[in-house]
Amino acid sequence: MRILTAFIFSFALLLPLAADAYDVLVLQSRRDPAFEEALAGFRANRRLSERVVVLADYADVDISRIVREDQPALVLALGDRALEAARKLRQTPVIALISLGIHNRHAGHANLTGIGMFAPPERYLSLFQGMKKRHVGLIYHPAKSGWYVQQARQAAQRMGIELVVREVSTPRDTQAQLAGLAGRVDALWMLPDTTAVARETVEAYFRFSQEHNVPVVSFASAYLGLGAAAVLEIDRSELGRQAGDMGSAILKGADASDIPLAYPRRVQLKTNPSVLKHLGISAERAMLNQRE
Repeated sequence: MRILTAFIFSFALLLPLAADAYDVLVLQSRRDPAFEEALAGFRANRRLSERVVVLADYADVDISRIVREDQPALVLALGDRALEAARKLRQTPVIALISLGIHNRHAGHANLTGIGMFAPPERYLSLFQGMKKRHVGLIYHPAKSGWYVQQARQAAQRMGIELVVREVSTPRDTQAQLAGLAGRVDALWMLPDTTAVARETVEAYFRFSQEHNVPVVSFASAYLGLGAAAVLEIDRSELGRQAGDMGSAILKGADASDIPLAYPRRVQLKTNPSVLKHLGISAERAMLNQRE
């Protein structure tokens, strides 16, 4: 009897419950406050029916079967695992959020659009201009962030800033590449690149900052407490609202292939006044170019 009960329970985990007809299938990688915040923004001021499937709650989920049977008009994928699952869909429009891999997984999927996790490079570069920095070090993994570094190089050239870039293929490479930037840069730019900026490499960035008296500009406020001079952080609620606008357009008849991948339309500048003061950088001057 116990074996039969365990079998029934396991089988139930494999099959999310069926649902009535709805507009949006929300695929969420896991239960996470960041996803919930973006989802709240997506729902704001809209009356869309939806079904939410949290992938981490199930041993396995057949997304293709759910979409085939429920026929939602749109799929909202939150997180990299959700995006990977949604890539199996070829017809239903998919909007991806909070996924670092969206740019690499977009090719060949005309039904996929979304919003990336990188702020526009011009926002970072104007911040460096405000700090009067002209030689900016940047470390990245080509397969993960090469598309962005290419755009950053073009923007930097237009704005009179030299990007001193170094490639890494594993987190272990980061410390050696940082050492090679000594004396060549007057600022460091941290990207949301999970190879260049990993748990075991974060400390090296701020040690470099202290040893060479250069500011680190990052992408998440958690780094301010570690020594970043400033960050440009994505507003997740606004990210959700931006995705909601994309979704509304699709539900009104727009083709997902006509909606390009977008940068977040709102990022927030946050600074560490004590670090800026220590480095002799005026916070007011640094923020001057960030007025939206």
